[in-house]
Amino acid sequence: MQSTLSSAPSAQVPFPEPPQVITTKDALYLKDAMSWELVAFKKLHFLAQQAKDPEVRQHLEKAGQMHQKHYQTLLRHLQTNNQAAMNAISQKLQSQQMQPQMQ
Repeated sequence: MQSTLSSAPSAQVPFPEPPQVITTKDALYLKDAMSWELVAFKKLHFLAQQAKDPEVRQHLEKAGQMHQKHYQTLLRHLQTNNQAAMNAISQKLQSQQMQPQMQ
């Protein structure tokens, strides 16, 4: 029996920028991801301090810096003024609903 699912890989196109409004579910996921990044950064930093080989130490520090950068990126997404964005969208929708009534 043939599978009804497509065997072609689905390519996901990343968003060029995050959405203006972050839902509660999104915020909770971002907080979890931040926790994962922070743990990874701390572990790699600890291991880099313990490493005897300078090359290994350098690679561990580089990987730790990558996780720290990811953490900072997620933090910027969470620092969005979500309430102001929600109000702006609400006002835009209200003005669009009022335009047909005025015509």
